[in-house]
Amino acid sequence: MDDLIAFFQERLPDMLDLLRRLVLLESPTTSKEHVDTLSATVGDLCQDLGGNVAVYPRQDVGDLRIATWNDGAPGKPIMLITHLDTVWPVGTLHQMRLREEGDLLYGPGALDMKGGVAIALEAIRGLRDRGELPHRPIWIFFNGDEETGSFHSRELLMERARQVGLVLVMEPASDGEAIKAWRKGIARYKVTTRGRAAHAGQAPENGINAVIEAAHQALAVHGLNDHSNGTAVSVTVMHGGFATNVIPAEAAFDVDVRFLKASEAGRVDSAMKALAPVLPGAAVSVEGDIDRGPMERDEQMGRVVRQAQAIARSLGMELGEGGSGGASDGNFTAAMGIPTLDGLGAGGIGLHAAHEQVQIPSLPRRAALVAKLLCDWDMDAV
Repeated sequence: MDDLIAFFQERLPDMLDLLRRLVLLESPTTSKEHVDTLSATVGDLCQDLGGNVAVYPRQDVGDLRIATWNDGAPGKPIMLITHLDTVWPVGTLHQMRLREEGDLLYGPGALDMKGGVAIALEAIRGLRDRGELPHRPIWIFFNGDEETGSFHSRELLMERARQVGLVLVMEPASDGEAIKAWRKGIARYKVTTRGRAAHAGQAPENGINAVIEAAHQALAVHGLNDHSNGTAVSVTVMHGGFATNVIPAEAAFDVDVRFLKASEAGRVDSAMKALAPVLPGAAVSVEGDIDRGPMERDEQMGRVVRQAQAIARSLGMELGEGGSGGASDGNFTAAMGIPTLDGLGAGGIGLHAAHEQVQIPSLPRRAALVAKLLCDWDMDAV
């Protein structure tokens, strides 16, 4: 298998054809019809590769699909997680046309994450064509609503993850084609303050100003930041009042929380839910919760990274590690204690941006790495 990179390099034209095909099938999360079309397409591709494909219909978002190989083989499965939805509305291809410039391929969703989908499928195809598909269960999870929080898919994803020994997340690589060894978790809250309305000119003293109460609460929330521990607590959107001559009776603001450690998630969550009014007669209520835990760079993650780096070196590759303040479906599996490697997709820049691009030379390297991980991963080493 020492020639895996060269093998996939020869397959690069076919990999590019597949990636172009996927990008041309626009698939915003908000259009179930379009995501379903792409989902059916990749399902057919998996069946052509000898996989068994199960469909999990969803009413409001694209249907989920899970493709499996070697059902009944011994050992825990390796599950590759992909998502088919993008942030780009239908018609974006008219402005962000699919094109190649040198070693770069541009197009909506090319990097996030249709490049990762193409790499996953080509890794399976390459091993199958070489007669080297390992005799172990291999699953690919095709999500349809990752970009909007995986609310319609997370339950199934986590149910399947409990059965596997390794998760490979096909999100874009970090700089230098590094894997992502940590990701921040997310919590979101809405703080509402209530007071009493009064005329701002005739009897302001009879009012209880909900905006002032909200200001006190916003400062308290801001004080929960602990950047040295990787915790960011941000007051984002605020609104209150309805007329310039009325003491506002209600105000509200949103809070976005990112954290590297589960302990920090618990600290902030407890503090948010313990917020108490400052002004006499005011009331404060808090809605929200922890959305997903962090992918922590803990001892287990260290073992997972070291094994991945050793496997990469067997291909003649040096595999770096990075991280992200944004979340992925890998947050769910890592927080469950499932060995998880993220950022195994294409190299590139510009996800969610008009210059979204895939570095074409990264495709065969990533396909070789994923193939080698599928073949050589030692479940007992982590």
